[in-house]
Amino acid sequence: MLDKSASTPLYVQLADLLREQISDDRLLPDTRLPSERDLCACYGVSRITVRQALDELMHEGLIYTCVGKGTYVAEAKLNEELQPLSSFTEDMRRRGIATSSRILESQIISADDFLATRLQVPRGAEVVKLHRLRLGNGLPIAIQRTYLPHHLCPGLLRYDLASGSLFDVLRSEYHLVLSRADTGIEAALAQPEEIRLLQISAPAAVLISEQTTYLNTGAVVEWVRSVFRGDRYRLHTCSC
Repeated sequence: MLDKSASTPLYVQLADLLREQISDDRLLPDTRLPSERDLCACYGVSRITVRQALDELMHEGLIYTCVGKGTYVAEAKLNEELQPLSSFTEDMRRRGIATSSRILESQIISADDFLATRLQVPRGAEVVKLHRLRLGNGLPIAIQRTYLPHHLCPGLLRYDLASGSLFDVLRSEYHLVLSRADTGIEAALAQPEEIRLLQISAPAAVLISEQTTYLNTGAVVEWVRSVFRGDRYRLHTCSC
């Protein structure tokens, strides 16, 4: 039980208690947690305390919420570090995971206002669009939509981008020097197409990253939106 006379905040004590129950399998993956009201009654704390504790566990990836259904214990996750200048293939390769891709779409398109802003090119400029399902050891891991200014990598689509690394091609074939990347991460509920491609059951949480990669000249070479399975992966950025 919680010690209300202790100096440790009650929400920290409650989070520790629930974390312990998860770690020793008293709360198994996909088990629904008691409601906020039930937790308040069980531990004699306020709803604010309960919400602070649950927010902490959710931030750690130990639990997830399904809108209208409740809060559940998450599956154990493989930490996936998004290093600023590493491609998906390189990240997986470091972990000994065999990677492959299924090309869903590849074509040259004209930049609309959104892409023109993201890629810092004029509206109507040629853009390489690459839509891939990324696999690790044969398991769907992520859906990626990648966009690159075509003038920086003319003829890019003639290369094998299903089994190879895009960054390897940019470096070796186009002699581009990738300098830095900005990455943002958020959680969301999977959309129908994402559920189908990632082979997950609804409702399901996904992790979305959007990354802009820059050359040493300051030009944007790539903007990519990745949707990762939320039941197996925890993403975080690395500043090294």
